[in-house]
Amino acid sequence: MPSKSTMTSRERILAAAERKRTDRPPISLRCTPEAWTKLRQHLGVSTNQEALDTLDVDMRWLDVPFIGPKERSTPTIGGEGTDAWGISYKKVSNPFNTYYEFATHPLANARTISAVENYDWPSLDWWDYSAIPGLIDRINCKEPRGIIFFCGGAFETPWYLRGLETFLMDLREQPDLAEAISRRVQELYLQRAMRAVEAARGRIDVFLSGGDIGEQQRMLLNPDLWRRRIKPYSAKLITTFKRLGFKTFYHSDGAIVPVIPDFIEMGLDFLDPIQVTASGMKPEELFPMFGDRLSFHGAIDEVHLLPRATPDEVYRETVRTIDVLGQRGGYVVSASHAVQGDTPPENVVAMFRAARDYRWA
Repeated sequence: MPSKSTMTSRERILAAAERKRTDRPPISLRCTPEAWTKLRQHLGVSTNQEALDTLDVDMRWLDVPFIGPKERSTPTIGGEGTDAWGISYKKVSNPFNTYYEFATHPLANARTISAVENYDWPSLDWWDYSAIPGLIDRINCKEPRGIIFFCGGAFETPWYLRGLETFLMDLREQPDLAEAISRRVQELYLQRAMRAVEAARGRIDVFLSGGDIGEQQRMLLNPDLWRRRIKPYSAKLITTFKRLGFKTFYHSDGAIVPVIPDFIEMGLDFLDPIQVTASGMKPEELFPMFGDRLSFHGAIDEVHLLPRATPDEVYRETVRTIDVLGQRGGYVVSASHAVQGDTPPENVVAMFRAARDYRWA
């Protein structure tokens, strides 16, 4: 169980964004449904929030309830059916988790910018912003937490709509069409986030944008192509909130070292998830290059360490990672991906016990 602390969760997250040392390193947790079930059972609690409170998790994710058409109500990559964007999914399973793969890409056959503009885009009124204050009250029932809100992305959602291979080809062969999709997606996400800003009245702390642009050895697309065609729209979802005084957070799996300086230039505070098995993404490589200008979130390996190691091994590796990435205080301890169903809950507890026990020299 957490020991008595001298700072609130919110204070820890804000300090970590500014690379200031705290009473202990802050922690964050994302899980698949199967991992949540195992963790609740292990902790003897009934809800995910009770699990988060028991572990004293500092960063909390705020979701706005969907109140739009039932036929467009499936969470994006979170169920079988059709999401708000009109993208549909089918269920696939392995022994540990259920996932949802794409069944249709609704803009796959678009040939003109006019077809993009005339698509049946989501309405901003499909989300219940009035619920935000009550949701934050419940999250903060024990103490003020670091509240993070997803404000979208300008690469992944566009290719979900178009299909990955087609969208990547568009960036080369039909860049105006690709950018029309990215621009429309970015504008909708930004407008939705601004409604959340108004409803929350200062109680959202971090704005998360994202989109995986890295693979195991290199970026998914040429860095210069990304700079020309995607960066301007990704920047709107970072710089806008930075200028408003919020902390900013970007998620991309994979090897993305070539463009990390671009994200710093945009005003990024937290880079996530630090996929340590990807080229150039080990803590010892990242911190010397960027640790004075950027904070980190993640980096506890969910590919090999968390599923396969003993709790003692997880504890030691977490301490070692804090020693590297947390030298200036700019680090939130978390797994390098959503915790999967084959990860023992004891290892999640060991990761966070290491953070709770840690004290800077």
